[in-house]
Amino acid sequence: MSFNYGREEKKWRLWKEAEEKQLRGLGVSEDTIKQLRIHDWAVFNSDRRYYRRLLDADTYLEEFAEDTAQPEVRTVEEFLDSIENQQLYQILIMVDRLTLKIVVMKIQGYSTHEIASQLNTTEKAVYRRMDRLKEKLKKVF
Repeated sequence: MSFNYGREEKKWRLWKEAEEKQLRGLGVSEDTIKQLRIHDWAVFNSDRRYYRRLLDADTYLEEFAEDTAQPEVRTVEEFLDSIENQQLYQILIMVDRLTLKIVVMKIQGYSTHEIASQLNTTEKAVYRRMDRLKEKLKKVF
């Protein structure tokens, strides 16, 4: 979302008019009110510049994040190669291939029903294999 200068300036002017009305009611001199207005306007412009730069930085960071996105894991071998934690890797290489295929398909976004139909097994078997893997991981982590 971009910084809407016009809308923010309008809100600032309404706030400033209400503040100046209160200050006049309290007997503050017009010279002091004028100095406050100049100061507050400088602060408003400083904030405006900050928010514009912040939005530019957000856009840059989003583009940078897209560039550094991890490649999608397609096979069990790619999945195992992407594991950096040595303990996790040791656990996963001891797990059977079917369970690892299920994990890879889950990472790819397949539903349990889709996984079961593609691997010619039941949904309950898919859940059970995932639960067993979770239990193994819980013991170590």
